[in-house]
Amino acid sequence: MRRAKIAVFGSTGSVGKSALAVIEHLADRFQLVAIAAHQSVAEICLQAERYQPRYVLLSDKQAAERVKSRLGRRFRVLGGKEALEQFPDSHEIDTLVMAMSGTAGLGAVLAALRQGKKVALASKELLVVYGEPLMRFSRRYHGTVLPVDSELAGIHQCLEGRDFSQVRRVILTASGGPFRRTGPPADAQVRQVLRHPVWKMGKKITVDSATLMNKGLEVIETVRLFGFTPDQVTAVIHPESVVHALVEFRDGSLLAQLSVPDMRLPIQYCLTWPEREGSLVQFLDFEQRMKLHFLPVDQARFPCVQLAYRALAAGSGGTCVLNAANDVAVEAFLQGQIAFGEIPDIIRQTLAQFTGEKKRKRFSIPLLQQLEQRAGEFARKLIGIN
Repeated sequence: MRRAKIAVFGSTGSVGKSALAVIEHLADRFQLVAIAAHQSVAEICLQAERYQPRYVLLSDKQAAERVKSRLGRRFRVLGGKEALEQFPDSHEIDTLVMAMSGTAGLGAVLAALRQGKKVALASKELLVVYGEPLMRFSRRYHGTVLPVDSELAGIHQCLEGRDFSQVRRVILTASGGPFRRTGPPADAQVRQVLRHPVWKMGKKITVDSATLMNKGLEVIETVRLFGFTPDQVTAVIHPESVVHALVEFRDGSLLAQLSVPDMRLPIQYCLTWPEREGSLVQFLDFEQRMKLHFLPVDQARFPCVQLAYRALAAGSGGTCVLNAANDVAVEAFLQGQIAFGEIPDIIRQTLAQFTGEKKRKRFSIPLLQQLEQRAGEFARKLIGIN
């Protein structure tokens, strides 16, 4: 059997590291061809030595030069944003794992889809900001977008081979983060916010989990990826994080996807789909007593969820603005420039500023890029930063 050639962009982040572990585990099926990061010189050098990809890419050219000097000629080291955007357009890979933070990986994703390749997408912001034109682009070139996300991968598994018109609604689950019982305290400190009870993730997504914006973004992703209407997508708090998604059909039947909370499973699902392989993940033990709890999301206590639905109602422009404002507000909180409780206020004011404009029926990627920049600048001015 020919081994599928894979590139992992964002290899030094938590999802990227999990993807490398999965590829190593299934070395008889997959060949790691390239790893990419922004400027994590020491980490990516260690990864190159361990996993032996043919290519090492860094979007920061100076970082690429430092990597070249450390690795020598054993690897092809490429630097600059252009290298990352052009590489997936080549014959070198079959699948791109996009785990770069934010929307930085847009060019690479488009290049892969243009060649009809499979993209395992972990960067939820790409679907939130550019979801409608991105999915149009994917359909045009017969590319495949699969979600590297426990909840969306769960939906994909419940829906596979089924008639979407028979679906009444899909239900995403949320752990509730560290403040599920009390709601997010306005004066919460960074160390409290980053203390997630279930998942070990990067700082940005951990803050989003604490505000429940992460679940709001997943609602938007679900609408964009699967084509459901916003009122068909809802969320519940499920502290055990064992049930990742549920799909309810018109006849009242409910299908659910369950597994231990481990990101390696949705990553492997995307890489091996439509087939299954033995994984590194533990099996659920139903011989032990297990309790599963489900609680409604209180949108008054977690206003970021409500803001996500408001953005969806405003169309692609609204979800673009929501993401840009949230990115700015979360970074400002992590830098000590605003209080935790100010995050939803910054988002709300930015949405109000831009969603009052005439609603476009159809956005192109360049128009969304311009809007993203403008919304980010407005949010920074609200905070008082350049």
